[in-house]
Amino acid sequence: MIVQRLKKELQNDIDLSGKYYSVLSALNDLQLTEREVQLMSFIAVSGSISVPSNREKFCQVYDTTGATVNNMVSKLKKRNLLLKKDGKIVVNPLISLDFSNDITLEIKILHGGKA
Repeated sequence: MIVQRLKKELQNDIDLSGKYYSVLSALNDLQLTEREVQLMSFIAVSGSISVPSNREKFCQVYDTTGATVNNMVSKLKKRNLLLKKDGKIVVNPLISLDFSNDITLEIKILHGGKA
């Protein structure tokens, strides 16, 4: 078995969550776009995109429209990455972390051809 340790220091919760969701997408062949990763990161840190002030802030920061956000939310809900909980759109709790803390990921990529 080969062990490799990687370390990346990021400046804030949004950057940390963005890196996490990018890795999750790459490892699971989710093929999330950069904007979808940004949306999931924003929701994970901000709480919900259903709150009008959060939606406006996301649109302003990432220079996008409400219609684009709706399309991404719809796509991510179909893939079960976002859920509607208590009337609000949130990241699926299975992949939602507390991004105000450091994260250590253990990734095992197994060679399936060995007995």
